[in-house]
Amino acid sequence: MWFRLRIFILSIFIPFCLSAQDITWKNIPADSLKDLTDIISQIRKKDTKKEAIERQKHHIQIGVFPAIGYTLQTGFAIVVSANAVIYKKHRSPKDSTSLPSTISASISISQKSQVIAPVQATLYFNNNRTILISDYRYLKYPSYTYGLGMNTSPQDSTLLSYQYFKFHQSILFQVHPHIYIGAGYVLDYFWNVRQVYDQQTPSDFQKYGSTPTSFSSGVTFNFMRDTRDNPINAYKGSYINFILAPRLQFLGSNTNWTSMLLEYRTYIRFPNSSPNILALWSYNWLTLGGVPPYLMLPSTGWDKTFNTGRGYIQGRFRSNNMLDAEAEYRIQLTRNGLFGMVVFTNFESFSNINTWQFGTPAPAGGLGLRIKLNKYSRTNIAIDYGFGRQGSKGFFVNLGEAF
Repeated sequence: MWFRLRIFILSIFIPFCLSAQDITWKNIPADSLKDLTDIISQIRKKDTKKEAIERQKHHIQIGVFPAIGYTLQTGFAIVVSANAVIYKKHRSPKDSTSLPSTISASISISQKSQVIAPVQATLYFNNNRTILISDYRYLKYPSYTYGLGMNTSPQDSTLLSYQYFKFHQSILFQVHPHIYIGAGYVLDYFWNVRQVYDQQTPSDFQKYGSTPTSFSSGVTFNFMRDTRDNPINAYKGSYINFILAPRLQFLGSNTNWTSMLLEYRTYIRFPNSSPNILALWSYNWLTLGGVPPYLMLPSTGWDKTFNTGRGYIQGRFRSNNMLDAEAEYRIQLTRNGLFGMVVFTNFESFSNINTWQFGTPAPAGGLGLRIKLNKYSRTNIAIDYGFGRQGSKGFFVNLGEAF
């Protein structure tokens, strides 16, 4: 689920039915594993082997995750999240190496009249030679901000109310196996931006220079290297993503400013004879020039999938430059693949505003449960509990892995 929800699950059926099999850890065929669809079929006394054959024929694998949750920011929320993995029909041997396309979407409606609706897609064409990457989003989202830099506390919180529309679209072309370059267009529009409660002293939001609307429009220059075997849940490979994004007044932006994203992920089977994966993630979001709108500054949990800094509330740290390093050890608990767990840790550091002087990193960590929703796309329901400094703690739920 793309919206990071500090949530306790109130309604989702999770059948605790295990069926261990005498299989080796390496090269386990998907048919030998189990997911929630298989368990539901068993409960309904369906022919699981016949249904597995039918599922394998489908070139689109879909996972849907409904839940009811609670967070300090949203109150109670109804959430429906889904993703689809699209496999190309092979018409020739050359097509057999085509990577699967992915589409993810969710909608959340809270008791505080918040609406969160992201749609994201990565689509491969021409036998991996062309990639379309889309990130669209609508938010009606009162949320807390805690000031700028690392020297802030939960008592510094300020409630902001705003609406947000995001349209990011890029196209990349293969220049070498697994290496792509391209360009795109980005638009970020905030309106009805206001501080909900007046304070005796001006907040960092007000000091920074608040406006009821902001419009950022620009182009991107993209570089990507991707050797992962699966974009939703990789067992091996690595991923490098570089995006330079100047926002330009002649394209309608309120001001000229430039951001840069440098991201790296790698996945290592450890030990080599096990199904367990050590996943590492570095996410660095920098402002190279100009003054971004306050709500466009790098911030905890405001990456593309809302996952950086598990252990801290979204927006806990914010400034013009952000460094984030994360590690996660993914353990398969049952031989049938239905259940797994993770242990994770992360460190975030933000610069003092408008400088390159970074503060002491904020550590966080936690544990998580994994439940296989779709064994063919490797989609897991991920339920994590994280904790950080100054008493920060909470649940984090995703459809798919955090990274």
